[in-house]
Amino acid sequence: MNTLKTPRAASRAALLVGILLIAANLRAPITALAPVLAPLRADFGLSTTAAGALTTLPLLAFALVSPFGAWFARQYGLEKSLFGALLAIVLGIGLRSAGLEWCLYAGTAIIGMGIAVGNVLLPSLVKRDFPRHVTSLTGSYALAMGIAAALASTAAVPMAHAWGWRWALAALAILPLAALAVWMTQASAQAPQAAAATTPAPDAKVWNSALAWQVTLFLGLNSTIYYVAIGWLPTILIDAGFAPAQAGSQHGLLQLATAVPGLVLGPLLSHMRDQRLPAAAVALLSAIALLGLMLMPQLAWVWSILFGMGTGAGIILGLSFIGLRTHNAHQAAALSGMSQSVGYLLAATGPMAMGALHDAQGSWHIPLGICAVLALIAAVMGFLAGRDRALAQ
Repeated sequence: MNTLKTPRAASRAALLVGILLIAANLRAPITALAPVLAPLRADFGLSTTAAGALTTLPLLAFALVSPFGAWFARQYGLEKSLFGALLAIVLGIGLRSAGLEWCLYAGTAIIGMGIAVGNVLLPSLVKRDFPRHVTSLTGSYALAMGIAAALASTAAVPMAHAWGWRWALAALAILPLAALAVWMTQASAQAPQAAAATTPAPDAKVWNSALAWQVTLFLGLNSTIYYVAIGWLPTILIDAGFAPAQAGSQHGLLQLATAVPGLVLGPLLSHMRDQRLPAAAVALLSAIALLGLMLMPQLAWVWSILFGMGTGAGIILGLSFIGLRTHNAHQAAALSGMSQSVGYLLAATGPMAMGALHDAQGSWHIPLGICAVLALIAAVMGFLAGRDRALAQ
């Protein structure tokens, strides 16, 4: 018997709650770090480069671990693999808050590894258990991701002022602990056999598919421009004359805007035979916002909202494509691993490359222009990936 097709003993309501709680852990433990970087740097005496590594490290972990997500699912099943991912996130949060410099980096890397497995396997779980509701449920869990990330980022500074940055970051453990409490029933209900030897791995076919590469590049380019903005937007706006507090508020506004498409996009997509136009449109929205930041930064609040909505919708569409363009949960896990591995490798190099380009040119115009071009390429990839077709079996 194939573990990816094992029937559930728990209710669908508990399963839905579990999915949303897992999703709440896939951004918040990382995005909450940036607001407390200043006191953290002061405690450890970290250079700008060393502090920047803390934001790049999770993305590298995503890129390196994502290809193994499908293997974990074949070996141990989706439920147990996701349970292990949540345990890794809890361990990483505790280690990161221990107060030692090596723990800071090791904990951050472990958090990234846990999130990577969750990122890869959650679309596969949705494909297996809710094949007729891929887009609506993907929109719902993307909304949970965005809300949890925004709340964690907003609460990090006041908690750090009250308790110190270590306890502020340690408090994030409540998210994976809550998810573990619910998901424990799912992991225990799964049949013990793995059946990896009898299940053919679809990974090689996925990597050779043009459609898989279109999905991968759409999701990857969207992630690249998103993480460039997350990493550099405050600096871009400060260089344009904004006060640091104003720049920080625009950063929060952008993250809140990424959650908005989750309210409407999923149900809307479920009524479409293909998703070519919305995929191209949301990437074009991001391109417009990037050009706006380059040419009229004084309207940053407009561009932050447009960019957040564009990239947030792009994430929902990219994750939805993983389920919509595959035939089964195994294939979805393989495509998810491929798209997120390549995507996060691009996302990890994007902020560093754009920062280096800014240092060489002394201006943000060229980096923003390049990101706008990447968004236009993403629009083309989205139009191709949005066609009503599936990978070959």
